Amino acid sequence: MKKTVLALLVAVSVSGCASIVGKATDTFAQNLGNAVLNSEDPATVRDGLPAYLLLLDALIAGQEAGDKSNAGVLLAAGQLNGAYAGNFTQGDAIRAQRLSKKALDYTKAAVCLNDADLCLAMDKDIDTFVSIVNKDTNTALMYSLASSWAGFLQSNSEDWGAIADLPKVEALLLRVVALDPNHERGLPYVYLGVINSLRPEALGGKPEVGRAYFEKAIALSNGKNLYAKTALAQYYARLVFDQELHDQLLNEVINANPNANGYTLINTLAQDQAKQLLASGKDYF
Repeated sequence: MKKTVLALLVAVSVSGCASIVGKATDTFAQNLGNAVLNSEDPATVRDGLPAYLLLLDALIAGQEAGDKSNAGVLLAAGQLNGAYAGNFTQGDAIRAQRLSKKALDYTKAAVCLNDADLCLAMDKDIDTFVSIVNKDTNTALMYSLASSWAGFLQSNSEDWGAIADLPKVEALLLRVVALDPNHERGLPYVYLGVINSLRPEALGGKPEVGRAYFEKAIALSNGKNLYAKTALAQYYARLVFDQELHDQLLNEVINANPNANGYTLINTLAQDQAKQLLASGKDYF
């Protein structure tokens, strides 16, 4: 789940980043978002993000508590911290946990400024949570919460207490796609694909449902989202031991042109991951 979910956070972070700089100028916000998503060099993004993390921390520290206009800053901080935690803290589990918790805390604070019912639901039992989520209509806020929560769960995958919240993440994503099937260019379907492909069918997993979600994400992007193909190989094809599909998908990703408006960064990350998966697949199958 790690590479897929956390690389997606890079893409999700752009809208949050835009919301903060957009207070200065909408043009700069748009240009910054495009620059991140269309970067061919993840290392440049990695080296540049810490400056924005510190800037956002400083802005949040100076905010007046309870001011709803601060929600955009909190969402930006949540998504950027999550993106950095997931993609650029390899080998440092403690740092990943710290940053992903910070990301989730910021996002939850934004939720509580904008959506009182969802705020109260977060700590409720799953049935109550689902009931409240299914009445909510704020797709952007629910998706931000789901993505930050997923990143936190991944960095704390050994904590069964934390993992118990996974159904809440799924409930949020299902509500988002029910309201807006094209939200974030189909990225919620990749999350749903991963969630349903974590376990074999004999242990309660739903791999065929997961495959359908991955294929939906690929279709919505007109094949431009290479990460959806990488995730389909990693989580579905490996789970059902379909080496032919696994290798076919990964070779398609490796040989594809990663440059596509809005997808270049995650496609570049996908190609790096695909090469690793293809090499390790020789021992897996």
